[in-house]
Amino acid sequence: MQAQASTNNLERNLTLSLPAVDVESEINSRLKRIARTAKMPGFRPGKVPFNIVANQYGFQVRQEVMSDAVQKTFADEVQKQSLRVAGYPRFAPATTGDAADKFEFTASFEIYPEVKMSSLDGKKLEKPVATVGDAEIDNTLETLRKQRATHDKTDRVAQTSDFLVVDFVGKLNGEPFKGGDAQNFGVVLGEGRMLPAFEDALMGMKGEETKTFDLTFPPDYQAELANKTVQFTVTVKVVNAPKLPEIDAAFAKSLGVVDGDITKMREEIKSNLERELKKRIQTKTKDQVMAALMAVAELDLPRSLVDAEIGRLQDQAVQDLQARGMTTKDLQLPAELFIERAEQRVKLGLILNEVVKKNELKAKPEQIRTVVEEHAESFEDPQQMVRWYYSDAQRLQEVEGMVLEDNVVEWAAKSMDVTTVTKTFDEIMEIKR
Repeated sequence: MQAQASTNNLERNLTLSLPAVDVESEINSRLKRIARTAKMPGFRPGKVPFNIVANQYGFQVRQEVMSDAVQKTFADEVQKQSLRVAGYPRFAPATTGDAADKFEFTASFEIYPEVKMSSLDGKKLEKPVATVGDAEIDNTLETLRKQRATHDKTDRVAQTSDFLVVDFVGKLNGEPFKGGDAQNFGVVLGEGRMLPAFEDALMGMKGEETKTFDLTFPPDYQAELANKTVQFTVTVKVVNAPKLPEIDAAFAKSLGVVDGDITKMREEIKSNLERELKKRIQTKTKDQVMAALMAVAELDLPRSLVDAEIGRLQDQAVQDLQARGMTTKDLQLPAELFIERAEQRVKLGLILNEVVKKNELKAKPEQIRTVVEEHAESFEDPQQMVRWYYSDAQRLQEVEGMVLEDNVVEWAAKSMDVTTVTKTFDEIMEIKR
């Protein structure tokens, strides 16, 4: 029977017919196999009467046989009709009559859409370029020094980068509110852990000094405090000034340079920065290409694939919350939160599959090897990391996906209007100093 289209452009319906004699024969064969080894009280193994075996296992075996037969018949039929099934089919008993010689089922499913692609000619692609020099290395060293800073108590007023120990209590309409107080709370000024207005109020304070000030929470803060003005009373117990380590052999060793050679340390930092810069440029270029492909593609989205992607995003979000220490038992995140993102991901995936297939952009083994080795370069034992990648098929599939995207970007760039724009390292990396 030819698959029938429904009102949904991608949905199809098939009526599947299973000869009753074949089904009953398979049920009987499976029950006989079970009878050979069946164990029941009062009978020796394999000597249980067939009718007792049939009563005990008949329903389960019938369900299994029917499921297997429906699945096989469906698979044979879609292959015969060259249908590309998206997602999982839904099976239901057909209502075409009660023929004694056959069982009939309907299969409802979606097929993959036709992807229509317009030309990329004239689409803009901006490729940023930058270099890593002494200034970028020095900035990175300064950041690394701050990360390894120790703090000593000081009598001067608090300033940026100082570590303060404070007690505070906040009141809304004269009453304390949940989460608005703390004792012996540590904060580094300038790190942005607290609201900017709160940190600004701490600037210029000394140890054992108390201050009361008003603070208005921003509109995007948690609902009960958004746009509300509260009064904080803060006591700075200790002001600790940062003490940065010297850039010497000991510092180089702390960064993994075994012999403490400072020149080698700077070379390694430069190599790492260049690697990160390359990744960021690739990401920015890829994002533009993907947006261009989305703009020139026309296709219907299989609802089944979108629903499956929503489920994956929901699971991922719950796992992220768990990783942050939050209780997620019985947590049900609304599907509406993920619909737009799921549709975008499904659409892009279908477009990429079409582009790769049509233009023969498959990932070559040597391309995969190159990407793996590039990833491994930043580890202490690169070869061990390479072996780790090649020991797991799923990890290699992830790398293959990256290579495919790179191939698509390279292919698309040949048709797009490409301009090269010189930028600073900080601009490309989106670093604000």
